[in-house]
Amino acid sequence: MTLLCWHDTDVIRAGALRWAVGAVTAVLVAGGFALGLHIGNLHNGLTAASFSAVGLYVVRRHPCSREGWLFVAVGAAHALMFAGRQYGLHTGSLPGASWIGWLGVCPLPLVLVLVGVAVMCFPTGRLPSRGWVPVVGVLTAVGLVLSAVSALWPVEYGRTGLVAGHPFHVPGSPTAEVFYGIARPVGYLLFQLTWVACVVVRMWRAHGDEVRQLRWFLYAATVSAAVMVLGLAVWGSPVPGALTVPLLAVAAGAAILRYHLYDIDPVINKSLVFGAMAALVTGGYAVVVTGIGRLVGGYGTLLSLLATGLVAVAFEPLRRRVQRLADRVVYGRRATPYEALARLSAHFTAPAGGLLDGICTTVADAVGAHEVMLWTGPADELRAVSAWPTTTTLPPDSRLLADLAAVPVRHDGRFRGAITVTKAPGDTLSIGERRLVGDLAAQAGLVLELRATAQRLVAAGDAARRRLERDLHDGAQQRLVTVAMELGGVVRLATTFGAAEVAARADDVRRQLLEATAELREMARGLHPAVLTQDGLEAAIGFLADRSRLPVRLTVSVARRLPAEVESTAYFVVSEGLTNAAKHSGADAVTVRVALAGVGLVIEVSDTGCGGAAVRAGGGLEGLADRLVTLDARLTVESGPAGTRLRTVIPCG
Repeated sequence: MTLLCWHDTDVIRAGALRWAVGAVTAVLVAGGFALGLHIGNLHNGLTAASFSAVGLYVVRRHPCSREGWLFVAVGAAHALMFAGRQYGLHTGSLPGASWIGWLGVCPLPLVLVLVGVAVMCFPTGRLPSRGWVPVVGVLTAVGLVLSAVSALWPVEYGRTGLVAGHPFHVPGSPTAEVFYGIARPVGYLLFQLTWVACVVVRMWRAHGDEVRQLRWFLYAATVSAAVMVLGLAVWGSPVPGALTVPLLAVAAGAAILRYHLYDIDPVINKSLVFGAMAALVTGGYAVVVTGIGRLVGGYGTLLSLLATGLVAVAFEPLRRRVQRLADRVVYGRRATPYEALARLSAHFTAPAGGLLDGICTTVADAVGAHEVMLWTGPADELRAVSAWPTTTTLPPDSRLLADLAAVPVRHDGRFRGAITVTKAPGDTLSIGERRLVGDLAAQAGLVLELRATAQRLVAAGDAARRRLERDLHDGAQQRLVTVAMELGGVVRLATTFGAAEVAARADDVRRQLLEATAELREMARGLHPAVLTQDGLEAAIGFLADRSRLPVRLTVSVARRLPAEVESTAYFVVSEGLTNAAKHSGADAVTVRVALAGVGLVIEVSDTGCGGAAVRAGGGLEGLADRLVTLDARLTVESGPAGTRLRTVIPCG
């Protein structure tokens, strides 16, 4: 999205201009409709309302959007023409009707050029390339010529039916009529075809979401061009094509909301429902009252009552169907309850790191949510562990269940967490959606129960390793050291009394015993480092750096002791990172940073080696990732030609 302003003062001015233009446009459109309903002028009012509504919402959210201001300009120009024509079409004598009506007619070709520029610049607010600037210049020249002819002679008055007379009386009116009768359809067709060609070229060159946005716009532009051609060919009038111009604003809104360019999903969704229901109700009423009335020859009051009853009976079923269709158009196809539950079950086989994200994604897809967040822990200390979209920042502090509008997650009657669902402003969960979220929460309860079980298993495994390390250190290792000391005494005695062969054999046994003791010490350290238990994380990581085969640039800032499972997991993350760097990276040095920031322990291990690290099935990084998940942490692996970085943040509040 291209922006126009760079400073706060620009944003303030844009806001003031938006309010001013919006107010003037609203007054012009409302005043025009107050003067009566004229079918030939209806398209200007519809275009003014549609383009202004979309454009003003866009610049409200993004004050410096070029495309948003183009839409506002198109809406304001059509509002001016609409009000001017309505004034000139009024049957009564109004002051200044000749000039005001003229103002509503003569700028039409130039206004259509403005519409074309807005179409050609969608969605970025800029033309696809500089090569289109001369094209816009040609269109502007054609629009100026047609507008000048319309301003000097009443060539449009016969078509528009203005009651007020033309303010000028310039000779050559018959020649102007002939010229305008040929130039106008050719010029208008040129406008439409140029718009379509520009949008096609932009879509051909576009990538990603811009392609999908342009598909909506291209469809509307093509339909508008086809209707324009059909109207000129069959009825000799551009009015049918002009009536389709509001489709461009609707298509732009659909593209904006469907691909979240400016976040106006609920506005267009409700507009689609409202417009469709208005058309259906009006059409149904007209069919019953007008169509049947002609067949039976009257009975106006009775038929009106019948039509009202039929509309009342059919309204709610129709509204539900139209709402589902609007949701399909706006948000895309949503998963049915069965599909949502099936998708959630499929996530159970995914890697542990994506399981919680899968729950949030499934809920979001099922109900069209704006944001979904998964919380775990007791009801008086819930912490956010996953969210959709994944770019959402998780709140660092804990919350009370009573403070959240959440759906509880339980398993076997035990509270395991909660799910919060946020929909777009002005939209709420329906009864069916609440029931579906409850069903998904019940399934998520099993996931959180398994996760809690995994946490208990990890904690139990750490405790078992600590006990085994302590038993080896205090038991078998001490006994072996004692035996080695006794053998040392035997060697000294044998040497003293001249038993050289016995001394040599005893010394060999003592050396082997010391090697076995060293191996046992390494084994015990691998199970759980004694220095971690005794001296804390900083000393344990320093010990790893000292033993590393690569030089280590070490930064550790941990001012207090942390929970045992946090310290041991942090130790193994650094250990695995140093081991992988030494074995595979080819780097000259490794950088390790461990710091306590807020309620989380930040761990980073990076090198400038050849890269290639990834979380693979059965690998050490997968084991680390699974272990971190049990502590509500994630392992991020960034590995490329510039080196590898392992990073995680372990909550420890």
